[in-house]
Amino acid sequence: MTVGDTTVNAPATILVVDDSAAKRYLLVSWLTRAGFTVIQADSGTAALDRIEREDVDLVVLDVRLGDMSGFEVSERIKADPRHASRPVIHVSAHAVSVADRTQGLARGADAYLVEPIEPDELIATTHAALRYYRARRRAELLADRLARLAETTLAVNSADSLAQLLTAAATGTARIFGGGAVVAAQDANGEQVAATVQAPDGPVVVGAWCPETAVVPVGATTRTEAPTGWPTIGRADERLAVATARLRDDRPAVRVAVPESALAGEPAVLTQLVQAVAAAVEAQRSYDEEHRIAVTLQRSLLPRRLPRVDRLDLAVRYEPASAQTEVGGDFYELVEIDGRLLVAIGDVAGHSLHAATIMAELRHAIRAYAVAGHPPGAIVAQVDNLMRTLLPNEFATLCLLTLEPDTGRIRLANAGHPPALLLGTGPATFVEYRAPLLGIRADRPEDLELVLPPGATLVLYTDGLVERRDVDIDQRLEALAASAATVEHDLDRFCDRLLAELAPPEITDDIAVVALRRR
Repeated sequence: MTVGDTTVNAPATILVVDDSAAKRYLLVSWLTRAGFTVIQADSGTAALDRIEREDVDLVVLDVRLGDMSGFEVSERIKADPRHASRPVIHVSAHAVSVADRTQGLARGADAYLVEPIEPDELIATTHAALRYYRARRRAELLADRLARLAETTLAVNSADSLAQLLTAAATGTARIFGGGAVVAAQDANGEQVAATVQAPDGPVVVGAWCPETAVVPVGATTRTEAPTGWPTIGRADERLAVATARLRDDRPAVRVAVPESALAGEPAVLTQLVQAVAAAVEAQRSYDEEHRIAVTLQRSLLPRRLPRVDRLDLAVRYEPASAQTEVGGDFYELVEIDGRLLVAIGDVAGHSLHAATIMAELRHAIRAYAVAGHPPGAIVAQVDNLMRTLLPNEFATLCLLTLEPDTGRIRLANAGHPPALLLGTGPATFVEYRAPLLGIRADRPEDLELVLPPGATLVLYTDGLVERRDVDIDQRLEALAASAATVEHDLDRFCDRLLAELAPPEITDDIAVVALRRR
């Protein structure tokens, strides 16, 4: 039996093996009149060759052949795992003793008939052997299909997208049923998508598809349909077995189709398969919807766009550590208030969604205190007090400044954040300003005042850009200064290069970079 065998219920093919032409003729005639397809061999070698080349369901085998005994032929058939379940009926006019019959059955025969044989006895014995053989083949086929169904279920639930899911489902369906397959579902945009494969392990084609708009009830059904309107699989005129599953009234149906002959009279596996695919599609759709909502909410925590400020060029980059989130604990803010540019960059301990929610509270607090007219140092003090009062046991760093575009005058306050980097006025210079981080009750220094000359660039960043567990921080800061020594005309390219040269291949901590240049 092969995977996807569709001949379990087909008319049986009998191989008659005898070196006597007259005896072969008699056996072939009886079996043919009984409705079997009969083929012949006149030797043991020829019989073994035909079994290798043709799909034989049962062998009627004379015990005494010219080149080898029927016992040896039977033994060799049963020794091959591919043919071990195939029934063998011995017939003999000479080897008729109890010892002969015992040896024949012990060496693989399923029945032993002694001549003279009555036609009805031969036909009845053949039917009996085939009943057991076909029941075994059905059981083996079902076991194989269920094993492949389990593999396919795992594959579709491991897919990262609907296209991957449909591809895995079509490939698995083809392997289960041994032929072509179509798997169709609706994508997040309401478009029907179908994955089509022509043979097991063949290439899968995924594309748009327009099914008939018949109403599909909730539940799972399997029925046969004409191939009209379906992608072609198998023979163009063969009807299709189509399994349909719809989990909820507000969800579209999922369909799996195979050639009708591939079912082998067992539709249950196809029904189970479409249910598994529908459940995986539903999970994928729910994940996509939740992810879109989460991404929208997460992106709203950061500025939607950069302000346009005369005489200043601005650029930012943000890389979260978690592949499941768009933002983490790092944040930045750029907003123009009363003719001054407010720039803030900070880092909440952690890089989870919880850190992102804390980050959002701090960012909005900074904006509120800035709109109220507080200078940088006062804003830092107010945010520190807010954290200690409302967010105990939370900690964050913050670098905050205001910049007058006309004069380049900067007023800066820091709370435990890595020093800003000043470029374009000679060697790269870190703006040193030591102060305790947010969330700790401690005295804080006065604001630092400096001037950003025309053409100079100021870079603010979070520790994810420079800190490494196995490298001293001073070495990493030197690497940042060396990498930033040349500033591209396009600040976006400048930020991209910093990330490419300094960020690790696998980001384990959130990274934020803000670059501003006075023209």
